[in-house]
Amino acid sequence: MTRGGQTKDRDEPERRCIVTGDVQPKAGLVRFVLGPDGMIYPDLAEKLPGRGIWVTADRALIEKAVAKGMFSRGAKAQAKAPDNLADLVEDGLARRVVELISLVRKSGRAVAGFEKVKGWLAEGRAKVLFQATDGSDRGKGKLWTPEGGRWFGCLTSSELGLAFGRDRAIHGALAAGGLTKSVIQEAAKLASMRKQEGGKSANKDTKTA
Repeated sequence: MTRGGQTKDRDEPERRCIVTGDVQPKAGLVRFVLGPDGMIYPDLAEKLPGRGIWVTADRALIEKAVAKGMFSRGAKAQAKAPDNLADLVEDGLARRVVELISLVRKSGRAVAGFEKVKGWLAEGRAKVLFQATDGSDRGKGKLWTPEGGRWFGCLTSSELGLAFGRDRAIHGALAAGGLTKSVIQEAAKLASMRKQEGGKSANKDTKTA
């Protein structure tokens, strides 16, 4: 099993975390690159040119890499990382998750609202259940993780609402297919980043009713 609680695919690319030294599927790590100005930048889309420097998606580990100057070793060159690098990563991941859910919604593969989500769960259409961190525990407890699917509680009601084109949302469900796999990957990283702020770590992103 991987850090994300998923069965490992032998063909999945792996990378080594510069902090822990562990080799793991890159889906559980954040990529950083050294810019021409000598600064370290998060490459959440994993598309920027240059040597990739990988850190497990964990706020404490990213902060340790900054404090201990580990990025210079990973880049094999002098590198300076901003003190708020972990914040930049968390904010960037949150934006990516919101944007991806929005795209899934526009494709007709996502719904929000208690009754609609409950209906999708009952019909077996839901693959992923999102519930806002600041929603009522009583209300959230009335829904359940999709069978064979995932649950995430890493977004606030404002963030989840933004994904669905409204002010707030407490419950959201995504169907399988399309960009849903990408949502799961990015949400798992965000959940791990936010675990010290009342969220769930990536290996605890499922729950029962």
